[in-house]
Amino acid sequence: MDGSLKIKMYSVTLDCKDPHKLAGFYAKLLGWETVPIPDEVYVVVAPPGTVQGAYPGITFQRNDDYIPPVWPEEPGAQQQMAHIDFVVNDVEKAVKYALDCGATVAEQQFSDAWTVMLDPSGHPFCLCGAGTMFESPGFALL
Repeated sequence: MDGSLKIKMYSVTLDCKDPHKLAGFYAKLLGWETVPIPDEVYVVVAPPGTVQGAYPGITFQRNDDYIPPVWPEEPGAQQQMAHIDFVVNDVEKAVKYALDCGATVAEQQFSDAWTVMLDPSGHPFCLCGAGTMFESPGFALL
């Protein structure tokens, strides 16, 4: 890459019908805050105290034609475009907490090492067990 070119992770963006509602779910799930953006189409959540532009965060974009994906995929049905993996130190506790926040457990599961959940807009996300990772010196994720 050319030394003058700078590329930084800014955000993962999820389409949904109600960005404020979905942002509220993820803010509660992660203990993050909504970053004030003067826009009704977009809402961002980021770690506490983060100012606009000083994160990667999760952005929620209003799409009035949004159709929730089917998971796992089925021929002819709306497919997922991406999903988010969250590392947790206790999958069972994290699943219970995510349910309290408004998520649902996906009907099909494929591993005991993680649990696939669906957010209130139907986006899949995974709660991945990696307890020892939290204590490793290189682990810097928020």
